[in-house]
Amino acid sequence: METEIKRTSTKDIIAYLTEKFPECFSIKGPVKPLKIGIFQDLAEKLSDDETVSKTRLRQALRHYTSSWRYLKVIKVGAYRVDIDGKEVAEIDEEQATYASKTLKESQEKFGNKKATDSDAKKPYKGKVNAAATDNAKSGNKRTGDKKQDSAKFKTVKSSPKKVVKKEAAPLKPVESDTIKIGSSVRVQLGNSPMNATITEISGKDISVQLDSGMVIKTQLKNIYA
Repeated sequence: METEIKRTSTKDIIAYLTEKFPECFSIKGPVKPLKIGIFQDLAEKLSDDETVSKTRLRQALRHYTSSWRYLKVIKVGAYRVDIDGKEVAEIDEEQATYASKTLKESQEKFGNKKATDSDAKKPYKGKVNAAATDNAKSGNKRTGDKKQDSAKFKTVKSSPKKVVKKEAAPLKPVESDTIKIGSSVRVQLGNSPMNATITEISGKDISVQLDSGMVIKTQLKNIYA
């Protein structure tokens, strides 16, 4: 008898749920709001399926329902569906407002991070020193009055102010034996570390969820305390 391999990847579990319950879940195209409490229904249906643990199933559902794609369909008048795709409950204004607020906050956090990273790369433009400019104008006027002393009254050029950059606190690598699902960490993406939460550990691959709601897969060398 062959031993079935457990599904540990969030992506694999969502794909599996889409295959098992196509009227409820989808990977591409329109997405349907899910029935509140659908986790219990899924856990019961998959109770004999040893390839999916309840912990992994819960994580996959959390990932699925926190995506921007899902939050956008939580609107007043839309209907939630059960695992068979049957409409069971209408979304009220409170639920729609909460989803809209969550989506907006997630998009703003992600957008602000991108704007901050972009601004950090722009060259510094120092302000013109007003006093130096006045002195320059005064010097030019005296030069016009006394051409013979023109060499003594040159325009004073303002020097750009030196920006003293604060050194960022050094990132502290995490030890492999200390990381666990649910831990808050920082992930090095490009030049800027971002706050994240570990959602899955599969061998050398570690999945983390950013504050924006985006889930990415990385490795231990890019994770810091």
